[in-house]
Amino acid sequence: MKTTHKLAPLPEIPGKRYFAIGEVSDLCGVKAHVLRYWEQEFPQLKPAKRRGNRRYYQQGDVEMIRRIRSLLYEQGYTIGAARLRLKDAARNDSAAEPVDPATVASEANIGRQQQLKDIRLELQSLLDRWPY
Repeated sequence: MKTTHKLAPLPEIPGKRYFAIGEVSDLCGVKAHVLRYWEQEFPQLKPAKRRGNRRYYQQGDVEMIRRIRSLLYEQGYTIGAARLRLKDAARNDSAAEPVDPATVASEANIGRQQQLKDIRLELQSLLDRWPY
């Protein structure tokens, strides 16, 4: 059974051009270290970095973080499934209607299984050519 959590409502995003990581943390209800981690996991998150490696997020980044937060915390997606969901949504260029996370996860597993089969075949071909 899929469980979803009801999180506290988020404040409105101010009409600023750039936001510091602390501001984004407050606006999205996510700690700063989680935002830095998500930057590594989601290629859509690329905040501008200025002197001292300080991150500056734009309006679109804040909205994307809120989407990621919703997928992970409210809809119960895994990081991998959320990444696929966002990738598909960008490809379809739509508002992305709700999809069962189990379906997305199974599609990800099928892709991984195919990768493993390809790796096995390549390893077998290397073994076949190896002189004994």
